[in-house]
Amino acid sequence: MVKKWNVFFPSPQGKDKRRVYLYLPESYSRDKRRRYPVLYMFDGHNVFFDEDATYGKCWGMKEYMDFTETQMIIVALECSHHPDNGRLMEYSPFDFSERSVGDIHGYGKETMDWIVGTLKRNIDKRYRTLSDREHTYIAGSSMGGLMSLYALLKYNHVFSKAAALSPSVWTSPADIEQLIKESKTAAGTALYMDYGSNEMKNHKAMRRQFEKVSRQLYNKNIFLTSRIVPYGDHCEACWEKQIPFFMQVLEYEGYR
Repeated sequence: MVKKWNVFFPSPQGKDKRRVYLYLPESYSRDKRRRYPVLYMFDGHNVFFDEDATYGKCWGMKEYMDFTETQMIIVALECSHHPDNGRLMEYSPFDFSERSVGDIHGYGKETMDWIVGTLKRNIDKRYRTLSDREHTYIAGSSMGGLMSLYALLKYNHVFSKAAALSPSVWTSPADIEQLIKESKTAAGTALYMDYGSNEMKNHKAMRRQFEKVSRQLYNKNIFLTSRIVPYGDHCEACWEKQIPFFMQVLEYEGYR
């Protein structure tokens, strides 16, 4: 079951109405005593339904969760659609400049503060969640993948595991490397991270940057799964195929 409702998100452009998507396993209504781990996801409109997805193709998370009977709640928040680079501003932890879009001021910290302080707090009050760090995860792709990496490192007291698909680590390499260097991650922190071999061509030296970030994360003693997806592209259809890989990392119980 997927529930939908609107919230007002404090975006850089002012209060912005967004949709929240919430997936509940079939057992939720049947087993009233059971509590569930929670996966938070970026770009919520692209997670469950083709008709809501930006390019008409979603990740197919509902079908995967139903088929595998994965006992997990998913909370997916819609991103900004503001024409003035709203999504880039909201999903960037750092300022950066790109020729095709110009200068971007990053509001990633404000985004995460709201997700942790408002959205998560409300979800934990309304639903039977396992609200502790060990059972709270986060995932996203592209800029949402960068935000997932940022959330795991900067808000490690909240999230124990993350999946960063095609993370935009090209946006501000020095800041990202400094973030990793300064991060203090608790034991059992786990990360799935990938990048498509085809999309490597979109940014100069992307393979080298991805390798550098992976090496830094590995040296932080994070349980890291880092993959280059053969012939992988920057699109929902490709990210959908990676669901079994990253869900295995999120569900694995042996990190403690």
